Amino acid sequence: MSLGAVTLVALAVAVVVSCVSRLNVGLFAMALAWIIGVFMGGLRLAEVLSGFPVDLFITLSGVTLLFAQAHVNGTLDIVAHNAMRLCRGRVGLVPIMYFVLGAALASAGPGNIATTGLLAPMAMATALKTRTSPFLMAIMVGNGCNAGSLSPIAPTGLIVSDYMTRIGLPNFELQTWAYNLMAHAIVGFAGYFAFGGYKLLMRADRVEVEAEPRKRLDGHQILTLAVIAVLIVTAITSQLLDVPGFNIGMAAIAGAVLLALARAADDGQAIKTMPWGTILMVCGVTVLIGLLQKTGGMEIFSNLLSSIATPATVIPELSVIIGIVSAYSSTSGVVLPAFLPTVPGIVENLGVDNALGIASTMNVAGHLVDVSPLSTIGALCIASIPSGEMSRKLFNQLLAWGMSMTLAGAVICWVLFA
Repeated sequence: MSLGAVTLVALAVAVVVSCVSRLNVGLFAMALAWIIGVFMGGLRLAEVLSGFPVDLFITLSGVTLLFAQAHVNGTLDIVAHNAMRLCRGRVGLVPIMYFVLGAALASAGPGNIATTGLLAPMAMATALKTRTSPFLMAIMVGNGCNAGSLSPIAPTGLIVSDYMTRIGLPNFELQTWAYNLMAHAIVGFAGYFAFGGYKLLMRADRVEVEAEPRKRLDGHQILTLAVIAVLIVTAITSQLLDVPGFNIGMAAIAGAVLLALARAADDGQAIKTMPWGTILMVCGVTVLIGLLQKTGGMEIFSNLLSSIATPATVIPELSVIIGIVSAYSSTSGVVLPAFLPTVPGIVENLGVDNALGIASTMNVAGHLVDVSPLSTIGALCIASIPSGEMSRKLFNQLLAWGMSMTLAGAVICWVLFA
């Protein structure tokens, strides 16, 4: 067996481990890369570790630090609280508001998982209070948060942007975000109307969604929002104008330093709440992916994927495969880092001129299944309601929903990208 084949098998093992174990697959992937590269391939350790994505690490660390500060000092909680009051007790608008709020907050920088962690407890408590189906609410808040996951300044969006640049598809950040948002809006609102949304809109009664008065931002929180706004504007402007030398991670770190110096947020507490496990997972898997490319394993992987598809079927088939794998594994940390590098090989093998469509299929299909209870998004929704018969029912409903998204994703991706 060639070294490339051995590395490909190691990647497959890492994916399986990520599905069945709580072990951080990034650590596992780095250990495999060290063993295979140094002791089987005769490479120097520096050559193996050259695959560590320093730029991506800085970017993820900077952005997540800034938004961890915004969470620690209560800025995000107040924004979410006040936004919910806009519904004024209209029950049918509440799930829609959670979708919009989830998409907006996730797109602004915290990302899908952090935003779900913020909104899911409020959303599910509101569902019980307003006699709204927890399943319907989970669909809306989960898909809303996922809709903003590929924003150019959200953690997963940054990961995808890095990989798409590596495969020759730079400067598609806004388009990638828009396609993902569109796909989640389609399935989210389809679920809303299919599972009782119309009846909610027709309800004449009004329920006070939140009895507490409107919360006001203090000076530190206003400064935090101002820093985040400047980051968003400069990030989008730099992409549109192709400003040389701009790095969103370093810009976020500069903003975080400003907040710390102004004592607007506890940077020590923010550092403790950062998603270090996810950052380590992404970077560790990237080291193994780098070794896969060095040893020729990526070509083998691309050939394998190409062999089961034709130019006419590659979009829906890839969508189903990635949807199934993503339902049991981390989309941002494992699935997309493993599959996106295969795009150039698939394009070459099949003789198609649709690299962006294939990459977009991977991005969208991987995220559409993430409201499954086996993924963090769905699990957070279930954890936000009382345990017992209701939670078991919601688990089964979300599991069926997540699995159905593999087929729905195939149809949506075929329409959008084929």
